[in-house]
Amino acid sequence: MQPDDQSKLFSEFPPVTTAEWETKIRADLKGADYEKKLIWKTDEAFDVKPYYRAEDLHGLEYLNVNPAGYPFLRGDKKNHNNWLVRQDLHTTDFKEANKLALEAISRGANAIGFDAREVTTHEQMHLLLDKIDFSKININFFSSRSYPLTLELLIYEVTSRGKESSKIGGSINFDPLSYLLIHGDFYINWRNNLEEAEYLLNVTRKHLPHFKILTINGHYFQDAGSTLVQELAFSVATACEYIAGLTEKGFNIDHLTHRFLLSLGVGPNFFMEIAKHRAARLLWAKMTEQFHPKDADSMKIFIHSSTATWNKTLYDPYVNLLRTTTEGMSAALGNADSVTIRPFDIIFRNADDFSRRIALNQQLIFKEESYLDKIVDPSAGSYYLENLTDSIIFQAWKLFLEIEEKGGMIEAIKSGFIQGEILKAREQKEKDIDRRKMVLIGTNQYPNLQENMLDKIERTEVKSKEDSSSYLKINPYKGSGAFDEIRLATEKFINKGNKKPSLFLFTMGNLALLRVRAGFITNFFGCAGYEIIDNPCFQTIEEGVKAAMDSKSEIIVICSSDEEYPKIAPEICKKIKAADPLKQIIIAGYPKESIEALKKDGIDDFIHVRSNLLATLKKYQIILGIE
Repeated sequence: MQPDDQSKLFSEFPPVTTAEWETKIRADLKGADYEKKLIWKTDEAFDVKPYYRAEDLHGLEYLNVNPAGYPFLRGDKKNHNNWLVRQDLHTTDFKEANKLALEAISRGANAIGFDAREVTTHEQMHLLLDKIDFSKININFFSSRSYPLTLELLIYEVTSRGKESSKIGGSINFDPLSYLLIHGDFYINWRNNLEEAEYLLNVTRKHLPHFKILTINGHYFQDAGSTLVQELAFSVATACEYIAGLTEKGFNIDHLTHRFLLSLGVGPNFFMEIAKHRAARLLWAKMTEQFHPKDADSMKIFIHSSTATWNKTLYDPYVNLLRTTTEGMSAALGNADSVTIRPFDIIFRNADDFSRRIALNQQLIFKEESYLDKIVDPSAGSYYLENLTDSIIFQAWKLFLEIEEKGGMIEAIKSGFIQGEILKAREQKEKDIDRRKMVLIGTNQYPNLQENMLDKIERTEVKSKEDSSSYLKINPYKGSGAFDEIRLATEKFINKGNKKPSLFLFTMGNLALLRVRAGFITNFFGCAGYEIIDNPCFQTIEEGVKAAMDSKSEIIVICSSDEEYPKIAPEICKKIKAADPLKQIIIAGYPKESIEALKKDGIDDFIHVRSNLLATLKKYQIILGIE
């Protein structure tokens, strides 16, 4: 094809209008409800259409912005997105932490996060940072009991080595409002918090000009159950509270914002997370713009992304590797400045060499084999992602303004508004997981029937005690938690010498339907860790009843078609109940026209796609005497 002919490409195909697409779609739906079938009702308070076209980009003001240009939605780098590969180490043993840090650096990490809670002397800081090249490695501290002390010890260590501290990059996790939300009280009081921030800013201005000293821990919101819109709105509102307080103390906005780090969680919603990261930069620019900076760079924000913990599972834990892979990709494609991929096993044990190495290698594959660091904002121009980004911006800004109308983030926390909004979102997630509207592979769907995890748990969550805190708290949320408790209870029941609960599939009749329903029931009760005894299609009721009784199963599930249940279920039930009245007999499905009659015939339950999985499993745990 000659260059001049390119404009004629596909010209033989006439354009198709949106109206024509809609007409065809509605015809294919054959009367089904368009809204229910094709419109995605997101948790983020906006709807997503089944398709987008070029016309859907009209009116989006930022489309023609270049990378590194205001409002920085496309990132703050012009030619690439070479983010920092960060590994966080949660040990408080100084020598062990140093050893692990050096190993991570040798394997490709260029940012390290240290647990600083026990670092209180120069000697301890030296042991922690020994042999680490500050000019090449980004140093970050979290969980410190005193961030002023941590910074002083860092500065002493740097200067004692004769290094130039002005080139040191990194951060501390100083975030008083997160402390307020997690503990239900201020650390001393808000005035003291601002004075501490003032001290930190003054110290770093002189010694560590590239160090971030105020962290906005947005990931706490997501890991407590919030929506992505809430995570952004609450993060921006938190930052606004800090900026307002510090500018009142005389700090210039142009000297302030580059000391912030925005730490976001990255959950399983792949495209939504990419859009969230893009939206975060615009929202930050829009918020800081209200403080009238003179330098456009003051409206940029450094984004650190960490893979979420709320959706990680105890059972089938290697699935967590797949989850963190897509999450890490969302962060990279969303132009994060640094990324932590948490080891797949940290929810039930201390990460080992294997899980740490894999977590690091996931990011290295993104860079070295997938070249995701060689591009900037690959989402730009995507009809779908641009609209997702715009919808998130609109909803998050709307919620941010609502918080401001309530007096700002502190007042919204004191009144319980923030905690209440997160709780509502969390409860919706719980309902979706309980009913398998939201799937956690290996936990509420497709369980590994042979898996046992009780003996692999090295650490458990410490449940908060009743206290006299002044305000409501937010608590870490684990989506699989209720299902983990059920399955662990089954394991403990067996370990006490009890027979493993078993469920017998009484398959008979329509071969296609019975196999589908047998598979459904296997997945359903397999989530509780029961033994599932499957069978070929029985030819006679007598044959099936004998096999069921010989199996010693506590639960018998009849798997057939709705049309055949009224014919076979009464006799099956009569024969089994006559032999053992305590047997639980279940129908797989919901034969609506025959329900009442089948109940009278002795059927105990009906399990179908609308059954609440969690509630049903809890009921059978009680029936079987499993505590």
